[in-house]
Amino acid sequence: MKRDYYEVLEVSKNATAEEIKKAYRKKAMEFHPDRNPGNHEAEEKFKEAAEAYDVLSTPEKKSKYDQFGHAGMSGNMGGSGGYSGDFDLNSIFERFGDLFGGGFGGFSGFGGGSSQRQRVKKGSNLRITVKLTLDEIAKSTEKKLKIKKMVPCPDCHGQGAKNKSDIQTCPKCNGRGQVMHQQRSMFGIIQQAVTCDMCNGEGTVVKNACPTCGGSGVVKGEEIVTINIPAGVEDGMQLSMREKGNAAPRGGINGDLIVVIEEIEHELFERDGNNLYLNYFISFPQAALGGSVDIPTLDGLARVKIAPGTQGGQILRLQGKGLPELHNSRKGDLIVNINVWTPKSLTKEERNLIEKFEHSENFQPKPSKNEKNFFNKVKQFFN
Repeated sequence: MKRDYYEVLEVSKNATAEEIKKAYRKKAMEFHPDRNPGNHEAEEKFKEAAEAYDVLSTPEKKSKYDQFGHAGMSGNMGGSGGYSGDFDLNSIFERFGDLFGGGFGGFSGFGGGSSQRQRVKKGSNLRITVKLTLDEIAKSTEKKLKIKKMVPCPDCHGQGAKNKSDIQTCPKCNGRGQVMHQQRSMFGIIQQAVTCDMCNGEGTVVKNACPTCGGSGVVKGEEIVTINIPAGVEDGMQLSMREKGNAAPRGGINGDLIVVIEEIEHELFERDGNNLYLNYFISFPQAALGGSVDIPTLDGLARVKIAPGTQGGQILRLQGKGLPELHNSRKGDLIVNINVWTPKSLTKEERNLIEKFEHSENFQPKPSKNEKNFFNKVKQFFN
């Protein structure tokens, strides 16, 4: 069972962004692989801290986590498998290395070995919009979309070189991706690992570039992506599919695919959270005499009794006929606003029938106490 992210970083829910960053840096330094070689438990805690920081340092993810907990994160990272939190070491060094200056891997001052690491490039994220009807939102749905994106070059297989032998070790950093930089200060000479400017931290350089991709290792292409969308999503919600975005230059990590949900307006229902609202018209005889009517829901027609003497504006609540909560079996309600339909034109026979009741005392308005107060206020307003 996943631990609470605030507990992992040992911060309160009211912690500032700077406090969260500081707490993560402390944890990462404590459990860094360079300081704990061969310690699997420390490595897992190192990854756990990175996952917690990734969520709590991103306002949108933090908001969803505060509201839904870990369940909100699995929805946020939907698609093929959801938010796993399985950060590998390379992705952690790539994402958060700047927090430590000179690269995440360069803890050369701690005596644990200077395991300088080659920089792993990441492709750019790709954002697409998926339109969903309320019927699709009411149940989990699968979408297969053909998307345009950067893909590995088919000729060089993403290497960026004309031939495999054209990929050579960077002569400046000797394949480490980093070089040591010395700076004199009032405290003496400070030595810091910085990204190699010849290979941009990759550790290799290309002697002869692939003519198809120009050495980048990527070209424009298409891919069919299957998106699994959980029930209960809302308009504007974003789902993230890890490493389904643009391919990275020269064999790095793919970017993420960000799926933005757009809700299509329904012809009958209006949505408010997980509840649905419906304006439903009944005839005057139905309102006066009562009876049963078929009210539309997302699950089909629901047979509902109308009590005799039903007034226009009366509210019926159909429990469990709304939308499901995200990652929860509970459903909202369908709120039905009853309107009494008044005919706009009458036949002579219909008019004669209605005129018989025009002066009947039983057909005169008899407002309740609350309605009387409202009418009195209206009269006072115009007097």
